Amino acid sequence: MYNFLQSSQTLIYRHPLSYFSSLIDQCFSLKNPAKFSKAIHAQLIKLSFNTNTFLGNRFIELYLKSGSANDALRAFHELPDKNVFSWNLYLKVFVKCFDMLMARQVFDEMPDRDVVSWNSMISGYVSGGFLENAQDMFLEMQNSGVKPSSFTFSTLISCVKCADYGKQMHGNITRNGFDYSNLVVGNALIDLYGKLGLVDYAVGVFFTMPKVDVISWNSLISGCCKSGYEKPALSHFCSMRGKGHKADEYTMSAVLTACTNLQNLEAGKSILCLCMKMGFLWNTIVSSAAIDLFSKCNRMKDAICLFDESNIFDSALSNSMIACYARNGLMENALELFVLALRENIRPTEFTLSCVVGSAAVFLPSEQGSQVHSLVVKSGFESDDVVASSLVEMYGKYGLIDSALHIFSNMSTKDLISWNTMIMGLAYNGKAIESLSIFEELLESGLHPDHITLSGILLACNYGGLPEEGMAIFSSMEKEYGITPRNEHYAYVVDTIMRAGNIEDAISILETMPLSAALFSESVLRTCGHLENLELIERVTKRMMELEPQSSLPYLVLADAYEQRGKWESLVRVRKVMEKMPTKKVVGCSWIGLKDHVYAFEANQMIQHGGKDVYLILKLLMQEVQEENNPLQIIDIRE
Repeated sequence: MYNFLQSSQTLIYRHPLSYFSSLIDQCFSLKNPAKFSKAIHAQLIKLSFNTNTFLGNRFIELYLKSGSANDALRAFHELPDKNVFSWNLYLKVFVKCFDMLMARQVFDEMPDRDVVSWNSMISGYVSGGFLENAQDMFLEMQNSGVKPSSFTFSTLISCVKCADYGKQMHGNITRNGFDYSNLVVGNALIDLYGKLGLVDYAVGVFFTMPKVDVISWNSLISGCCKSGYEKPALSHFCSMRGKGHKADEYTMSAVLTACTNLQNLEAGKSILCLCMKMGFLWNTIVSSAAIDLFSKCNRMKDAICLFDESNIFDSALSNSMIACYARNGLMENALELFVLALRENIRPTEFTLSCVVGSAAVFLPSEQGSQVHSLVVKSGFESDDVVASSLVEMYGKYGLIDSALHIFSNMSTKDLISWNTMIMGLAYNGKAIESLSIFEELLESGLHPDHITLSGILLACNYGGLPEEGMAIFSSMEKEYGITPRNEHYAYVVDTIMRAGNIEDAISILETMPLSAALFSESVLRTCGHLENLELIERVTKRMMELEPQSSLPYLVLADAYEQRGKWESLVRVRKVMEKMPTKKVVGCSWIGLKDHVYAFEANQMIQHGGKDVYLILKLLMQEVQEENNPLQIIDIRE
């Protein structure tokens, strides 16, 4: 480049356009053209060629590529004769800087506009999330008589979220003379119908296209995966290979996702072997998909091994591993990896933040949970529906229900997951009336509740002591909402009735429950243990043993009942059965945060955390408490 700059003055004056155009072409090929572009531009000004429209346009384009917006604007204003290409570049500067107000002003001031001008405005609105403005601009474009290009339609298709509007756009494409021979338009339509779940339309477009490429296959396979058609996705992949089309890393990632959704580990291993053969195994897109596969197929060791052996630590890989840890209950590992990713300047995605917020709700104290919330706000994902739902859940688990309600009320769009999270949060915090009120708002919004919604409402009735409301909702589950009661619904309604003292009614429901039901709260058995009628206790515990044979709780309740009544032979018989059966013990767990570190303690695990010293200190504290509360005892001891 420096040698070219030192060319003879004769060449400059004889062929100035060719000379400077060649220099600019060389600058475009550089990774960082800013340094050389300014040097060439200075020479252009020195020789008074900066007013040439062609060279001026090239420099505007060069500055735009290098990210020098102010230099691009300065080069534009230096041009005395501006053509439509100059104005398009000038418009593109503001679009690239996401200043759509100024871009619109420039667009309105343009003396001439072509399809590139309209496309710049439409793509700018789409990139900024102003979808309605993009659609309005498209209507203006058609009314002005400018024919859309393939770029226009591919940009608009990318922001379609409604099936009817997508079909209208497809018809508009056909009316404007575009057929499926245009790969850009055809691929965009396949991707659109795949995202909308209209797989039949996507397949129809694909097989109508006279020529397809790897993007066409990727769009079809990915669309099948997103719509729940994993087996057809694998079938299309086999067809792709059979017809001689070469797969890329995006193809392999989509196929691994199909195996993940099917939880087909054997097929996933075969795909991984193929990835290794094709040289894609250490591609981060493929590696992250493989980590998801191992995570959902309960092969945590393989996921960790693959992550540790990866040479590249980027956003896709770290996000997948964070989600893997969180999904498998390793919350501390997820948070540690998240902090490490932040130190490596890896920007978290909304999915990552959702996993981290969920981990914080389980493992971190509320103060640090608020710090995670601040990070969400700083990252700009507070308005994301998934992240907002996670924040609602986090504050609900912390007991900060007012904060959860504040975030929920400020959500722009609420899906069923958001409503369910809020209902559950209120229920767990004993806000039964508020939970029922939110349920009424859900019904008024037009959304149909699912089994999780009704679980939350029945739980609210349980904690709130509302047996009549709980029974009314339980009785109307199949009639009004078409939902067959599941394990948890039976458990909550039985618990609610027993808390209200209607033991006989609760046992009647208990005896009619399906044998598959196995989720019961401890309070059902605890309440049963305090009954005076031993026959009733035996009926309930026997039923519980049938429903959940591995649980030790029914045996403990029954043994306690026999012991209180002096039935020693029956007590010995129950204990012998417990010794022979592989019963499942309920292990309690608690944790405490000290100096930014959380210490977890499981039942009978104190010895692993210096338990002897802890118990010794607790014993000394108890002695001091007893001495303060009983000063006479101190006198006796001294005597």
